[in-house]
Amino acid sequence: MAKEKKIKRIAINTGGGDAPGLNAVIRAVVISALHKGIEVVGIRDGYNGLMMPEEYPEGGLITLSRGKVRGITHLGGTILGTTNKGNPAKYPTQGPDGKWYEKDRTDELMAAFRKNKIDALVALGGDGSLGIANILAEKGLRVIGVPKTIDNDLEKTVATFGFDTAVSFATECLDRLHSTASAHRRIMVVEVMGRYAGWIALNTGVSGNADAILIPEIPYDIKKVAEALKLRPKRGKHYCIVVVAEGARPVGGSVSVLSKELGRAEKLGGAGEKVARELEPLVGKECRTVVLGHLLRGGSPTTFDRLLSLRFGAAAVRALEEGYSGVMVALDPPTVRYVPLREISGRMKTVPPDCDTIATARELGICMGDN
Repeated sequence: MAKEKKIKRIAINTGGGDAPGLNAVIRAVVISALHKGIEVVGIRDGYNGLMMPEEYPEGGLITLSRGKVRGITHLGGTILGTTNKGNPAKYPTQGPDGKWYEKDRTDELMAAFRKNKIDALVALGGDGSLGIANILAEKGLRVIGVPKTIDNDLEKTVATFGFDTAVSFATECLDRLHSTASAHRRIMVVEVMGRYAGWIALNTGVSGNADAILIPEIPYDIKKVAEALKLRPKRGKHYCIVVVAEGARPVGGSVSVLSKELGRAEKLGGAGEKVARELEPLVGKECRTVVLGHLLRGGSPTTFDRLLSLRFGAAAVRALEEGYSGVMVALDPPTVRYVPLREISGRMKTVPPDCDTIATARELGICMGDN
């Protein structure tokens, strides 16, 4: 992590799926930078504001003043906009023959940074966005990454902002479903986001008193799940709650993928419906599916996520001021430290099958799909 010279103008962007806390990070970056005499501009919709400025009559860059970020800490979404399409390193491009292929446009993007006299970038994103940030850092741009994802699947940080809000909301949904499931003596299958990591499903299921939790890290046997649920009436419980991660898969099976497009990650979905369809005849109870989906991404961030977002934003500017580049700010309680982007790029933090939370789930009698 080489030291760099002082900077005068930085850009900030938000890429990938939105998450509660993005606006809080933006505010912290802007206020901290202006306090140090650094100008801040926001890039619209990931990198689109730089790569396709002609599509923004009002300009692809937004000058971020104190007034622009006043009162946004508690707001969900992002004032800059975001996108999970058009990865500049794998940009969907149509060839002369009419066929589509992926083109590396990062050199064009670097030229756009230079043209707009941007000295450094604060990139807010998950694994895909930070992978792009790492490429730009390797090409010579001064970059600080900020870990954002409700999935909590980024390496080298104890937590990502947005995760606590997503789990808190999902747990509240389970609280509500207990009453309706009990009234109808049904099995309620709740599908949550998380992609290929089961953090949201696990934490929600344990906190929300689920009867079964199915996560990607532990392939499930649907017959064992059914056997576990059939024991519930004998213990006086005539309904069940099953939490299913969107990336959950059966033993010997595969993840439910809805679609795969050039320049973007696979779209997952349908795992909950599959589990409900197979459970109903095996258990002999009516099954209903609830897909929380994008509800987990919206709304105001929790206190934990607001504070973490503000800490990350301030730390990102601090890192630039200290001359760092090519690093991600990471939570290492009680401090925030800097981790090289190359150490997290292309990696995923999944749930360890022997972790304490899974041990707790098993000891509470929650079926994990394999017992």
